Amino acid sequence: MTSFLVIARHGNTFAPGEPPRRIGAATDVPLVESGREQAALLGKHFAAEGWQFTQVLASPLQRTRESAILIVAAMGGGPAIESRDWLAEIDHGPDENREEAEVIARIGEAALASWDAHGVAPAGWHVDGPTRLAAWRDFFAQVPEGVSLLVTSNGAARFGLMATAELSEQAAALPSLKLATGAYGVIAVDLGRPRLIAWNRRP
Repeated sequence: MTSFLVIARHGNTFAPGEPPRRIGAATDVPLVESGREQAALLGKHFAAEGWQFTQVLASPLQRTRESAILIVAAMGGGPAIESRDWLAEIDHGPDENREEAEVIARIGEAALASWDAHGVAPAGWHVDGPTRLAAWRDFFAQVPEGVSLLVTSNGAARFGLMATAELSEQAAALPSLKLATGAYGVIAVDLGRPRLIAWNRRP
Protein backbone atom coordinates (compact mmCIF):
# COMPACT_ATOMS: atom_id res chain seq x y z
CA MET A 1 0.00 0.00 0.00
CA THR A 2 1.33 3.42 -0.94
CA SER A 3 0.11 6.55 0.82
CA PHE A 4 0.92 10.11 -0.17
CA LEU A 5 1.62 13.16 1.97
CA VAL A 6 1.10 16.61 0.49
CA ILE A 7 3.04 19.06 2.67
CA ALA A 8 1.97 22.65 2.02
CA ARG A 9 3.30 25.88 3.42
CA HIS A 10 0.85 28.60 4.40
CA GLY A 11 0.35 31.64 2.19
CA ASN A 12 1.87 35.09 2.47
CA THR A 13 1.74 36.93 5.78
CA PHE A 14 3.28 40.19 4.52
CA ALA A 15 1.66 42.73 2.24
CA PRO A 16 3.46 43.98 -0.89
CA GLY A 17 6.22 46.41 0.10
CA GLU A 18 6.21 45.28 3.73
CA PRO A 19 9.69 44.14 4.86
CA PRO A 20 9.65 40.37 5.60
CA ARG A 21 10.36 39.30 9.16
CA ARG A 22 11.31 36.02 10.83
CA ILE A 23 7.97 35.01 12.27
CA GLY A 24 7.74 31.73 14.13
CA ALA A 25 5.76 30.01 16.85
CA ALA A 26 5.71 33.12 19.05
CA THR A 27 4.23 35.37 16.34
CA ASP A 28 0.72 34.30 15.40
CA VAL A 29 -0.25 36.44 12.42
CA PRO A 30 -3.04 35.96 9.83
CA LEU A 31 -2.69 35.71 6.08
CA VAL A 32 -2.74 38.83 3.96
CA GLU A 33 -4.88 38.99 0.82
CA SER A 34 -2.20 37.52 -1.45
CA GLY A 35 -1.74 34.68 1.06
CA ARG A 36 -5.43 33.87 0.94
CA GLU A 37 -5.21 33.83 -2.84
CA GLN A 38 -2.24 31.46 -2.68
CA ALA A 39 -4.14 29.06 -0.45
CA ALA A 40 -7.18 29.07 -2.72
CA LEU A 41 -4.92 28.47 -5.73
CA LEU A 42 -3.40 25.46 -3.99
CA GLY A 43 -6.86 24.03 -3.41
CA LYS A 44 -7.83 24.50 -7.05
CA HIS A 45 -4.55 22.91 -8.14
CA PHE A 46 -5.01 19.90 -5.86
CA ALA A 47 -8.56 19.45 -7.13
CA ALA A 48 -7.32 19.59 -10.73
CA GLU A 49 -4.82 16.86 -9.85
CA GLY A 50 -7.74 14.71 -8.74
CA TRP A 51 -6.56 14.46 -5.15
CA GLN A 52 -9.12 13.80 -2.46
CA PHE A 53 -7.67 14.10 1.01
CA THR A 54 -8.39 11.44 3.58
CA GLN A 55 -7.17 13.72 6.36
CA VAL A 56 -6.11 17.35 6.72
CA LEU A 57 -3.67 18.31 9.46
CA ALA A 58 -2.48 21.81 10.32
CA SER A 59 -0.44 23.50 13.00
CA PRO A 60 -2.33 25.53 15.64
CA LEU A 61 -1.11 28.85 14.19
CA GLN A 62 -3.81 30.90 12.48
CA ARG A 63 -1.85 31.34 9.24
CA THR A 64 -1.68 27.57 8.73
CA ARG A 65 -5.23 26.89 9.84
CA GLU A 66 -6.57 29.66 7.62
CA SER A 67 -4.59 28.25 4.70
CA ALA A 68 -5.97 24.77 5.33
CA ILE A 69 -9.54 26.08 5.50
CA LEU A 70 -9.16 27.94 2.20
CA ILE A 71 -7.52 24.97 0.47
CA VAL A 72 -10.32 22.63 1.49
CA ALA A 73 -12.98 25.19 0.52
CA ALA A 74 -11.43 25.65 -2.93
CA MET A 75 -11.59 21.88 -3.40
CA GLY A 76 -15.31 21.87 -2.68
CA GLY A 77 -14.94 20.44 0.82
CA GLY A 78 -13.08 17.71 2.60
CA PRO A 79 -12.41 16.19 6.01
CA ALA A 80 -12.38 18.26 9.19
CA ILE A 81 -9.08 20.00 9.86
CA GLU A 82 -7.16 18.48 12.76
CA SER A 83 -4.55 20.36 14.77
CA ARG A 84 -1.05 18.96 15.38
CA ASP A 85 1.46 20.77 17.60
CA TRP A 86 4.45 19.13 15.90
CA LEU A 87 3.58 20.97 12.69
CA ALA A 88 3.94 24.36 14.41
CA GLU A 89 6.70 26.71 13.34
CA ILE A 90 9.94 26.94 15.28
CA ASP A 91 10.75 29.80 17.68
CA HIS A 92 13.47 32.08 16.36
CA GLY A 93 14.49 33.21 19.84
CA PRO A 94 16.24 36.61 19.72
CA ASP A 95 15.51 36.83 15.99
CA GLU A 96 11.77 36.30 16.34
CA ASN A 97 9.72 38.90 14.43
CA ARG A 98 12.84 40.77 13.29
CA GLU A 99 13.59 41.85 9.74
CA GLU A 100 15.97 39.67 7.72
CA ALA A 101 18.76 42.28 7.70
CA GLU A 102 18.76 42.29 11.51
CA VAL A 103 18.79 38.49 11.63
CA ILE A 104 21.72 38.22 9.23
CA ALA A 105 23.60 40.90 11.16
CA ARG A 106 23.31 38.79 14.31
CA ILE A 107 23.89 35.24 13.04
CA GLY A 108 25.71 35.78 9.73
CA GLU A 109 24.85 34.58 6.24
CA ALA A 110 26.75 31.28 6.68
CA ALA A 111 24.55 30.26 9.62
CA LEU A 112 21.40 31.07 7.69
CA ALA A 113 22.65 29.14 4.66
CA SER A 114 23.38 26.12 6.86
CA TRP A 115 19.83 26.25 8.20
CA ASP A 116 18.35 26.41 4.71
CA ALA A 117 20.58 23.70 3.24
CA HIS A 118 21.05 21.31 6.16
CA GLY A 119 18.52 22.20 8.86
CA VAL A 120 21.22 23.23 11.35
CA ALA A 121 19.56 25.83 13.59
CA PRO A 122 21.45 29.05 14.37
CA ALA A 123 22.45 29.74 17.97
CA GLY A 124 19.54 30.97 20.06
CA TRP A 125 16.75 29.45 17.98
CA HIS A 126 14.42 27.05 19.81
CA VAL A 127 13.85 24.12 17.47
CA ASP A 128 13.73 20.85 19.49
CA GLY A 129 14.84 18.85 16.49
CA PRO A 130 14.77 15.39 18.13
CA THR A 131 11.11 15.77 19.11
CA ARG A 132 10.14 17.01 15.65
CA LEU A 133 12.03 14.22 13.90
CA ALA A 134 10.42 11.61 16.17
CA ALA A 135 6.95 13.01 15.39
CA TRP A 136 7.57 12.73 11.64
CA ARG A 137 8.84 9.16 12.00
CA ASP A 138 5.80 8.21 14.06
CA PHE A 139 3.55 9.72 11.42
CA PHE A 140 5.30 7.86 8.60
CA ALA A 141 4.84 4.62 10.55
CA GLN A 142 1.08 5.02 10.86
CA VAL A 143 0.04 7.20 7.93
CA PRO A 144 -3.43 6.22 6.69
CA GLU A 145 -4.14 4.96 3.19
CA GLY A 146 -4.86 7.63 0.61
CA VAL A 147 -3.62 11.21 0.38
CA SER A 148 -3.04 13.34 3.49
CA LEU A 149 -2.64 17.12 3.49
CA LEU A 150 -0.33 18.68 6.07
CA VAL A 151 -0.31 22.49 6.25
CA THR A 152 2.67 23.87 8.11
CA SER A 153 5.45 26.46 8.05
CA ASN A 154 8.84 26.69 6.39
CA GLY A 155 10.92 25.98 9.49
CA ALA A 156 8.81 23.01 10.51
CA ALA A 157 8.37 21.33 7.11
CA ARG A 158 12.09 20.66 6.59
CA PHE A 159 12.17 18.17 9.47
CA GLY A 160 10.06 15.83 7.36
CA LEU A 161 12.96 15.73 4.90
CA MET A 162 15.43 14.89 7.67
CA ALA A 163 13.39 12.25 9.48
CA THR A 164 14.97 9.20 7.79
CA ALA A 165 18.31 8.45 6.19
CA GLU A 166 16.64 7.79 2.83
CA LEU A 167 14.81 11.11 2.82
CA SER A 168 17.92 12.98 3.94
CA GLU A 169 19.87 11.46 1.07
CA GLN A 170 17.19 12.46 -1.44
CA ALA A 171 16.90 15.94 0.06
CA ALA A 172 20.65 16.46 -0.33
CA ALA A 173 20.03 16.88 -4.07
CA LEU A 174 17.67 19.80 -3.48
CA PRO A 175 18.94 23.37 -3.78
CA SER A 176 17.37 24.12 -0.41
CA LEU A 177 15.15 22.57 2.26
CA LYS A 178 12.92 25.64 2.16
CA LEU A 179 9.29 25.69 1.12
CA ALA A 180 8.14 28.97 -0.39
CA THR A 181 4.84 30.45 0.74
CA GLY A 182 2.02 28.79 -1.17
CA ALA A 183 4.29 25.93 -2.24
CA TYR A 184 4.09 22.22 -1.48
CA GLY A 185 5.99 18.96 -1.54
CA VAL A 186 4.93 15.34 -1.92
CA ILE A 187 6.24 12.33 -0.02
CA ALA A 188 5.13 8.78 -0.81
CA VAL A 189 5.08 6.24 2.01
CA ASP A 190 5.38 2.56 1.16
CA LEU A 191 4.92 0.25 4.16
CA GLY A 192 6.21 2.92 6.51
CA ARG A 193 9.16 3.88 4.29
CA PRO A 194 8.96 7.43 2.91
CA ARG A 195 10.47 8.66 -0.34
CA LEU A 196 10.54 12.14 -1.78
CA ILE A 197 8.46 12.78 -4.90
CA ALA A 198 8.55 16.57 -5.18
CA TRP A 199 9.51 19.64 -3.17
CA ASN A 200 8.86 23.37 -3.31
CA ARG A 201 6.36 23.29 -6.14
CA ARG A 202 3.89 26.07 -6.74
CA PRO A 203 0.73 25.74 -8.82
